[in-house]
Amino acid sequence: MNKKKSLASFIDHTLLKADATEAQLKQLCEEAIKYGFATVCVNSSRVKFCASLLKKKKPKVISVVGFPLGAMSTTAKVFETKQAIKDGAKEIDTVINIGALKDKNYKFVLEDIRKVVKAAGKRISVKVILETCLLDQEEKRIACALAQEAGAAFVKTSTGFSSAGASVEDIRLMRETVGPIMGVKASGGIRTRDDALKMISAGANRIGASAGVSMMTATKAGNKSGENSFY
Repeated sequence: MNKKKSLASFIDHTLLKADATEAQLKQLCEEAIKYGFATVCVNSSRVKFCASLLKKKKPKVISVVGFPLGAMSTTAKVFETKQAIKDGAKEIDTVINIGALKDKNYKFVLEDIRKVVKAAGKRISVKVILETCLLDQEEKRIACALAQEAGAAFVKTSTGFSSAGASVEDIRLMRETVGPIMGVKASGGIRTRDDALKMISAGANRIGASAGVSMMTATKAGNKSGENSFY
């Protein structure tokens, strides 16, 4: 029987607001250490600061790339990826070119992702943000297939900056499309422990959320054994 994992180990503790301050980012990193979150997820200009705070600590730093629209040039995404890794990012979450996907320019979308994956190198996981709320079912499946073919490690639902976030139905579809090996990240609008557990049950193996602390404190409050939130 597989050992159960703590909920905290699924969570990418996220702060991507434009007005986020260093004080808030410092708090984000301190919370990630305290609760044992997998990572902190921040904008690329904030990677170096967070990496300095998390040096030799367990949580890693994720940089978003091409965020939140995904509509910038591939060259810009590649540069941002390389700079973020130089600054200390250990994972990259890049936004797919949604317009190109809708144009059915699948070759461009594939190469856009593939070049970011190549820039990241073999040791850095790349997650591809699909922005599922803007796609129909066929487009979601095609986007997943393109991300997989390009060598990405994960597909991810949402930026959290569009019209809707993650849904259980989308997680199921994404998991069904990519199979058991590739990662699936649920992100956007996940605010409670129950929300997170539903996503995990549907097939997510990473949760992007800004509400990680409230998930953990709610779990502890309801856990008589004192365990740190097992699913």
